[in-house]
Amino acid sequence: MIRRIALATALAAIGGTALAQNPGVAGSGYVTNSARDTATGAFGQCVRTGYWNEALAAAPCDATPRASAPPVPVARQEPVPQVAAAPIPPAPRPVLEKVTLSSDVLFEFNKAALRPEGKQKLDELAGRIGGANLDEIVATGHADRIASEEYNQKLSEERANAVKVYLVDKGLDPQLVKAEGKGESEPVTGDACSKLGRENAKNRKLVQCLQPDRRVEIEVFGTRETSGTGATGAGSGATTPSSGSSTSGSGAAR
Repeated sequence: MIRRIALATALAAIGGTALAQNPGVAGSGYVTNSARDTATGAFGQCVRTGYWNEALAAAPCDATPRASAPPVPVARQEPVPQVAAAPIPPAPRPVLEKVTLSSDVLFEFNKAALRPEGKQKLDELAGRIGGANLDEIVATGHADRIASEEYNQKLSEERANAVKVYLVDKGLDPQLVKAEGKGESEPVTGDACSKLGRENAKNRKLVQCLQPDRRVEIEVFGTRETSGTGATGAGSGATTPSSGSSTSGSGAAR
């Protein structure tokens, strides 16, 4: 009996509230009370009108779409160019001695066999570098421009190799002695012999003028102990390329 009385009381209260509510005005999606406040149900929820739609949704009853703000542009950072460090050139090798020997002294005309005078010059060189700490010995053959490039290249290589073989026979380490030929590619006479007539071996004037181009250059890399101090350094011949060199000869060799 008590339960029935309580239920009837609650229904009467709900009915009175509903009667006090305004069904809403046109353009509104929710039922309002007499104070124009949005009416709520028994559980606190908003009461929608019959013409409610998503366009009429309002907070706090329903979630409303929010205009998303555009992302703040981030300034683009240009990469800083990396400047490559300049490579450090290797330290120059110490030159113990550098000599230039005339082919007219070293060889007979058009041959790659050493003459006795040439062997004597190489003996003197081997004696000067004896006992030094050798890194490398490079013999480079050069020829004049008479005859073909191919012929002069081969002749310069054969003469450089003859010097190498002789130095090795004198006791130098074959692994340290190198031989190469440059043919006629590196003349030292320039244009001095350009107007001397026909360029052949019979033109004695031209052959004699081109004599400095026919040569074998020998570079000795290494160090030797300075007497009395035990220190090492380049030999005295390092800055005297003419040491042991010769430019004498008959003028006929090539």
